Amino acid sequence: MQKKNALDKLIESGDFRFEKLIMENYDNKPILELNDPAIAREEVCLFHKDVKSGGDYFDLLHKTIKEALAEKKALPVVRFADGEYAFYRYSLGCNGLYRQAESTADIKRAMPFHLEAMKILARSGKLAPLIFPGNTEPGKGGFLSFLFRSKRDSSAISFLDFLRRNDIGLTGDNYIPFYVIYAYLVSESFAGLMNGGKICIVNSEFNEESCRAWFRRFAVDPKLSFVKIPDSYVATRWALLKESVLGEIPADADLFLVGAGVGALPVCVDLALRFSAPAIDAGHVMNMMNGRIDKSNGPRLYTVKVKG
Repeated sequence: MQKKNALDKLIESGDFRFEKLIMENYDNKPILELNDPAIAREEVCLFHKDVKSGGDYFDLLHKTIKEALAEKKALPVVRFADGEYAFYRYSLGCNGLYRQAESTADIKRAMPFHLEAMKILARSGKLAPLIFPGNTEPGKGGFLSFLFRSKRDSSAISFLDFLRRNDIGLTGDNYIPFYVIYAYLVSESFAGLMNGGKICIVNSEFNEESCRAWFRRFAVDPKLSFVKIPDSYVATRWALLKESVLGEIPADADLFLVGAGVGALPVCVDLALRFSAPAIDAGHVMNMMNGRIDKSNGPRLYTVKVKG
């Protein structure tokens, strides 16, 4: 008998299910028209049994961030997708849109601080892995094998198995769907929450005026600061970079928006812990704020709001 993988166990336990992610006022049609129609599969994601809808996940994230701001509480929020899944398989396939690792040896040397950060994230933050039918296609005999017949991609299963091997569990408390982060960061709810607040943007590049104009669209005025990190290999070199970067951070920052590729995990965790604040892996939304969606190879799902 084939051993059940971590995803099988999550589904069979009844704690998680697959369901379409629907959030009010978001329109994916323009995105689907510009991309391979197959990405529509990514609209179906993992839901915890206690969460009924995508709107509930959105509200949960808003409440969690609002409380962390009020309590000055460390709250790292990190997304995981193809690049991260490759990295945690020790594969240089992690070098997609950005350079993440020079060699597999570098990945292995970096893994201890990634694992430490992952465990902290699971205890005190939100993991947002991209888990959908297209990357959860198991081998023959798996619990979900009857559902998926196309070319197999089991990268999300491999990631969940990696977590399980390292005693890191996905739970209703620490999990949130990948695209809820994007939807929240482009929303009036987030912008309104940060009106008058102090946001520190940590990224390899930034267009300060474009970022300020982004928030003016919502008629809000947060105080923005900017801290630069390298444009490559943060994932493997963060242990060396950490203190010099943290030394540039304004001590009174209320919240961090981070663009660091695979390195977002240790960066967000260390920012959150050091400054007792939410630190959100913004990724593509950082490119949107900078007016550089070309760096993401175009727009992404759940980033287009319905007008009116």
